[in-house]
Amino acid sequence: MKGLGVSPGIGIGKAFIIDKRSINIIKNYVNDVEGEIDRLKSAFETAKEQLNELYNKSIDKLGEKEAQIFKSHEMMLEDDTFISEVENRIKDEKINAEFALHETSNVYIEMFQKIEDEYLRERAEDIRDVMNRVIRILMGIFSVDFSDLDENSIIVAKDLTPSDTAQIDRTKVVAMITEVGGKTSHAAIIARIMGIPTVVGLNDITDKIKDGDMVICDGKTGKVLINPNKKQLFYYNNKKNIEDEINNELRNQIGLPSVTKDGFAVSLSANIGTPNDVDMALQNDAEGIGLFRSEFIFMNRERQPTEDEQFEQYKEVLVMMGDKPVIIRTLDIGGDKNVPYIDIPKEMNPFLGYRAIRLCLGNVEVFRTQLRAILRASVYGNVKIMLPMISTMKELKDSKKILQQAKDELTKEGIKFKDDIEIGIMIEIPSAAIISDLLAKEVDFFSIGTNDLIQYTMAVDRMNSKLSHLYSQYHPALLRLIKGIIDNAHNAGIWVGMCGEAAGDPKLIPVFVGMGLDEFSMNSPSILRSRYIVRNLSKKDIELIAKSTLDMENALEVEEYLSCVFADENENCLKRCKIRGKQE
Repeated sequence: MKGLGVSPGIGIGKAFIIDKRSINIIKNYVNDVEGEIDRLKSAFETAKEQLNELYNKSIDKLGEKEAQIFKSHEMMLEDDTFISEVENRIKDEKINAEFALHETSNVYIEMFQKIEDEYLRERAEDIRDVMNRVIRILMGIFSVDFSDLDENSIIVAKDLTPSDTAQIDRTKVVAMITEVGGKTSHAAIIARIMGIPTVVGLNDITDKIKDGDMVICDGKTGKVLINPNKKQLFYYNNKKNIEDEINNELRNQIGLPSVTKDGFAVSLSANIGTPNDVDMALQNDAEGIGLFRSEFIFMNRERQPTEDEQFEQYKEVLVMMGDKPVIIRTLDIGGDKNVPYIDIPKEMNPFLGYRAIRLCLGNVEVFRTQLRAILRASVYGNVKIMLPMISTMKELKDSKKILQQAKDELTKEGIKFKDDIEIGIMIEIPSAAIISDLLAKEVDFFSIGTNDLIQYTMAVDRMNSKLSHLYSQYHPALLRLIKGIIDNAHNAGIWVGMCGEAAGDPKLIPVFVGMGLDEFSMNSPSILRSRYIVRNLSKKDIELIAKSTLDMENALEVEEYLSCVFADENENCLKRCKIRGKQE
């Protein structure tokens, strides 16, 4: 069976099935409305006590920053606006607290589930985790007990919440398998921190595996074997030993420079969504934050964050990162990321509509407030500002004018800030890529956003499963655009990075090094493996490989070519392949 591997490694052990039956929430009408509200408040207080206990237990196991997950969960239970919505529903409809809470929280869950950005979309599971905790308290249902686990257990469940995962004893659990979940869910993040191989997305797996079955779980490939034969056991035991050796080698990359064998240096940075993500970036020796998705600060709330609230978030990240650069992307909402306090009209094609920098230029006060907060925080570290979805020179110049206005205001108010902050733009629209030679004269750096650049170049909705075969980061058209962007940036004397998914692709990293890309920003767990790849490359040798990909006809040809050239499992593959262009 094959699912989605979200935490690498091989786990071999006996299945421990967690039967978390869905909660059957029935709508009941009540006479004592005030009594029902008191019952709700009591459940919220009990939930906060449980979360505080989880927080304290998780500090040693996960670290302070990841333990903050439970503090953020606790904050949801202190949101006056949300509590009032639930209480008003109880009063207006005279219904039971369980059903009122379920209906109200579903509104927020559905909003997050519609978001295209995977990291933000997975936050719906955090809301569900917290609200289900309260509902279980209201209904008198006890949480899952992990105390009966034997050594070498593989947990199998429909889903695992952050609360579940944080309670797991790493000395007993060798892997986890679930029916649902994603790469950026907090449960997956915690699994990676704890080093537990994990596979998600295996439909009906709880029906196919029985308690005590021998199971092999490959958290890298997503493969799961039930009751394997001797040959399979031998193979995966051997593979596990090799994986352990590789992981040890990767940990040895900490502290080493990201430089090729012939001296070409790059920067390997991390993508983050909140200050809570910085700890993982530092654990994986990130050389900076290449993308701070600031929109998360604006979401899951009923009002715009104040300048001071934003300032504190930016300051926290900058202080933690010290002298290392932190690139803050200005507000990127619209499309599939909406907030209730900004008027975003319904559109036929929202991804081609009023979003990102376009929305900010139409809501100048929102934009200027964010820029003021970033400027104020700049004195605490090495911050850079990045503007998303720039498609014209006018958008860039208008944005810079508003930034200058923010600087002038702070100067008049006597508030300190760094005046020499680097300003960059995301290149994620073909028009920007085509005029990148002109845009480069107005900025200090580019960052290539491959996720949207693929979508707009190929005219493919990346959420449309029927068109997934057309959405590929290996397409020669995309690679040609990237090569042109890099060349135009360097000709203008500025550096260029990449913060899309392609930046962490082991097969494409050599190609982008060959093209001269200066910075790679990726999910934190990919950093050390990427450094290992970079340090074992010779830029001069791979320039021809990079050039060869530009002459190929389609994405499949490029991917097969790179898989062959950079094969992990067969070092002699290069000699057997028909390579366009000599390597030696």
